[in-house]
Amino acid sequence: MVLIETHYYNITENSNNSQKRQAQQKQESLNFIPIVHVKDAYKSFNYKNNKNKNSCSITATYDRLSGEQQQQQLNSRDSLRDSSSYDVLNGVDLKIKEGEFVTIVGPSGCGKSTLLNIIAGLDRPDSGSVLIRGAIASSNTLSTKRIMIFQEGALFPWLNVQDNVEFGLKIAKMPKEKSCQIADRYIEMVGLSKFSESFVYQLSGGMKQRVTIARALALEPEVLLMDEPFAALDVQTRDSLHEELVGIHKTTGKTILFVTHNINEAILLGDRVIVLSSMLKNIKKEFRIDIPRPRDPETPGLYEIKKQILREFEGDLQIVKRGR
Repeated sequence: MVLIETHYYNITENSNNSQKRQAQQKQESLNFIPIVHVKDAYKSFNYKNNKNKNSCSITATYDRLSGEQQQQQLNSRDSLRDSSSYDVLNGVDLKIKEGEFVTIVGPSGCGKSTLLNIIAGLDRPDSGSVLIRGAIASSNTLSTKRIMIFQEGALFPWLNVQDNVEFGLKIAKMPKEKSCQIADRYIEMVGLSKFSESFVYQLSGGMKQRVTIARALALEPEVLLMDEPFAALDVQTRDSLHEELVGIHKTTGKTILFVTHNINEAILLGDRVIVLSSMLKNIKKEFRIDIPRPRDPETPGLYEIKKQILREFEGDLQIVKRGR
């Protein structure tokens, strides 16, 4: 009897251990899946014929199709290209890990904003796909999984800071008490608690961007997409917002994808810097930066990375000159 009981216990224990191992393996597998994967994305613009009938027909029916059918429709767009089209992205493949702060830098016209728009769901690739946690990204522009922040914050001038930050939560029909608590948290995080009742016209440019960041964070996005959000600000304000954004990233652990023309900005903020090439229409080089923040762009390690990025830019420029 004792032997039977012992034998049964061992079977149960082995079964539990097996289940734990399977659960651990599943979790490890999930950890390897990037939160964002831009997979073999191509994009071109037809400047001669801004919109043709076939393209409009595809766009009109796109949202009613399944993920597999959407991909088939996207792939079929290759046949719509003609000699007047301009390639912007040429087979870009980019993986972003959860919690990463990735900066994208490159010359004008290299496709930085186009790539960000595609990830945000505001534009679609001609072929290729965007995966979120391994699944085809939804084309629903109302989704809060990916939130975009632009140079202009698009705040509502008739609302005060508190109501601007709460706006998305109200649209989501969140109870007033809870939405107020969430808004208060992020308004405090960006240092604007004393200005919660102020209106947009009473705020400086830097304060407006802080409100925009707080409003985006209040929606709890999985990925925060930022398209040159500090480009229009003065140097002192921009430096201050760099420090605040680094602090927000450390506090929230959000995945951030940040587009900029400014190499210093890219190397000060990013865990990884992606250099896009206007000639390749693709990623030319990646730099991983393991230097702790806050960073000084004149430190030897960062200065060397800056020089390498500048060389990549100059390489593109030389190719352009030779092609003329």
